Amino acid sequence: MPKEPLNRRPRRLLALVCAAALLAPSAACTAGAAGGRPTPPDPLGPVPRPLAPCGWWYGIGETPTRQEIAFAAQHYSLVVLNATEVTSLRRLKAVNPKIKVLVYKDFASARNYPGAVHGDVDAPFLPTGIGYFKAQREHPQWFAVDTHDNRIEWKSYPKHWQMTVWDPTYQKAWSDAVTAEVVREGWDGVLADNDFSTLRHYSTAVLKGTEDAAETDRLIREGMDAFLTTAGESLRRAGKILIPNVSESHLIAGRWTAHSRYDGAMEENFGLRDDGTGGLLTFQGNEWKELRSQAALGESWLLLITHTKGAREERVGYATAALLASPHTCWSGATTRDYRNPDWSRYQDSNLGEAVETANRLPSGVWDRRFTGGYVAVNPTGKAARVTPPPGLVNFDGGAAVSGTIELAGGDAVILVTPSNTTTTAPTRTPTETTTPTTTAEPTTDTTTAEPTTTEPTTQPTTTEPTTTDTTTPTAPGP
Repeated sequence: MPKEPLNRRPRRLLALVCAAALLAPSAACTAGAAGGRPTPPDPLGPVPRPLAPCGWWYGIGETPTRQEIAFAAQHYSLVVLNATEVTSLRRLKAVNPKIKVLVYKDFASARNYPGAVHGDVDAPFLPTGIGYFKAQREHPQWFAVDTHDNRIEWKSYPKHWQMTVWDPTYQKAWSDAVTAEVVREGWDGVLADNDFSTLRHYSTAVLKGTEDAAETDRLIREGMDAFLTTAGESLRRAGKILIPNVSESHLIAGRWTAHSRYDGAMEENFGLRDDGTGGLLTFQGNEWKELRSQAALGESWLLLITHTKGAREERVGYATAALLASPHTCWSGATTRDYRNPDWSRYQDSNLGEAVETANRLPSGVWDRRFTGGYVAVNPTGKAARVTPPPGLVNFDGGAAVSGTIELAGGDAVILVTPSNTTTTAPTRTPTETTTPTTTAEPTTDTTTAEPTTTEPTTQPTTTEPTTTDTTTPTAPGP
């Protein structure tokens, strides 16, 4: 594909969104209108700036310390917190009124672990939309049951109970309760976890009224499609954001586009390697096309997480996010699956700047993109390929000058910059720092045969699981 300078792209596409205003020198995107949706500019107004990925924090672990709040307010464009963290919400807004702060809510479960309930009473701030005891007392039919009429408890997540996400009365009750709380407490919107397409990562049960696992999953998928509309419209009427944590987008064509239609979506297994082929899952199926289309419009948030087990995952995650650079592409290189600490990658200080062209697919299958401050290339295939970067750049990982053609291993990336950079360090907890126990988030969604990730109250063990191809699983956070 020939390289296409951004200034030659169709203005009718770029004029759909406003240019992003930076929150801080290292933050690359913010939202403009009520609820965080950018306001479309005058068609003849400024072109939105495709900036290098901004930082965000999926902060569903422990209560943030004051140091972490100060760091988050300066460096992140968006933060997700548990519903119990109203004080942290207010502190973040006081330091940086432009930062977007979303509350974690789970679409698919009711929970009765300590923190989500106090004795036999639901907690005042829930990780879900509907309290366990409220449902049991008033609407027991909202608990999903298997073919033997047994309620379905999620494996690996004790006291998480599958709800009837396909029931319109449950959908409306969840949406009404969550919207009322978001408005009352002043959140910018909701990060809705477990927008999943299969039950198998949480249970092998077959739902009552369905013939087999395939029909069970079809009921859940169709239910979630309708649920998203109910919740999205409710929050939109209140001027608030809805961002679902969408699972398995690379398996189902159109799923990412459909489920990011309100204010964007979250991909929790971004840039994940396929253990079978050595390539990258994000580029499989139709997902990469859909991610690129959303980024090109620049109207909504792409919240991307790469679980960085090592240097390669960190490099690949950031570089792949840079291929999607837009006013609202944010990336986190999560070093732990319980999300207890703010993450900040050194690549976020690489000063790539602004993209000067669209991402390009080379004949070898490698994707690359030039920026005002550097260049990235990602090889999503399972075999090595050669690329020829622009001259005058150095390898951010080693500082060595690069000239001519370089070899890029399969499933790897390279980040080259102009010969200068800075470094920022994320705050780390010390043994002397204490935090208020909280009921944290749980299941979320992974993507490679991984499973859901979950973060729980400090009184419970934290869990993480995968979600996909059967290549990954979801994650469950919550107070």
